[in-house]
Amino acid sequence: MSERFVLRNVKRVNEEEIDIVMESGNIVEITAAGEGCGAQVWDGSGAYVSSGWIDMHVHAFPDFDPYGDDMDEIGVKQGVTTIVDAGSCGADRIADLVANSEQAKTKVFAFLNISKIGLQRVDELTNLEWIDREKVRQSVEAYRNVIVGLKARISKSVVGDSGIEPLRIARELSNETALPLMVHIGSGPPEIEDVISLLERKDIITHYLNGKKNNLFDVEGKPLQVLLDAIERGVHLDVGHGTASFSFKVAESAKQHGIGLHTISTDIYRGNRLNGPVYSMANVLSKFLYLGYSLEETVAAVTNHAAAWLGKPELGRIQVGDVANLTLFNIRNEPTELMDSEGEQRVANRLIEAKGVVVSGEYIKC
Repeated sequence: MSERFVLRNVKRVNEEEIDIVMESGNIVEITAAGEGCGAQVWDGSGAYVSSGWIDMHVHAFPDFDPYGDDMDEIGVKQGVTTIVDAGSCGADRIADLVANSEQAKTKVFAFLNISKIGLQRVDELTNLEWIDREKVRQSVEAYRNVIVGLKARISKSVVGDSGIEPLRIARELSNETALPLMVHIGSGPPEIEDVISLLERKDIITHYLNGKKNNLFDVEGKPLQVLLDAIERGVHLDVGHGTASFSFKVAESAKQHGIGLHTISTDIYRGNRLNGPVYSMANVLSKFLYLGYSLEETVAAVTNHAAAWLGKPELGRIQVGDVANLTLFNIRNEPTELMDSEGEQRVANRLIEAKGVVVSGEYIKC
């Protein structure tokens, strides 16, 4: 018979203090703080608890350089219980990524790169022959339990002379497979207006807060009409911080003009985890506290908002009867330097620090 495990004296992001009682990997009881009973007790002593953090944009295929990393290094070891690989692999290597995910403690989903070579090289859409439509369809059919969408990186260094054509093909593949697109935006050409106009409801714009010239805000910081139109028709905005795709100034403009915070993701891989400016999900979340978002808004962007997009609301809640999928974290109140992708540093007074996760009935310390 499985022993009961209690997380004692933890608090939700709304400051409600609770105990969470688990058995056989499931939540069996939520009580007032100090009232939960079990054979094993972990005293949170005021730590925050949320449903497990979800990172909607990572690169978790270690074979590829520079855009690769170990799944658990950027997952459970950082307080992230679910990661979504953002197109590291195309049809040629998606089977290998899926096989790797079966060995990880972190739950893994993936966007399939429309280029069969994926990020084996970083100009994967310069040759349209690398987009093999039949292999895309076969991969989606074979791994539909893992693949949640298609990925197209539409910026100058990736598409070269192919221009907007890879995105047009991606749109057709999206319609054929009934899967949404995640579209990376960056330097042009193609021009940002041409890219965004092809996106539909539930498609994702990742890197929407980048500070490059071809971004979604004008020189005065106002959102472009093409962005407002996309939001109106249900296009999803994802941060995708990365090495070169998050600007404090652009993020401040977005907040000032009421552009909603959909999902916060890291675009993390080995290089920007070890050397910055990403470092961790906690570091990226701390930047949004600095920007003036509440703790509730910030955590929602990596829990229930992401879970809703994935169509798996159970990943974004803490509820009796659900599998225990939890992240524990603290907030440290002391001055800390944070850096964006432009090299701009800001001093924040609150820093989120991941303490641990509960996955598959196991507590893993960060």
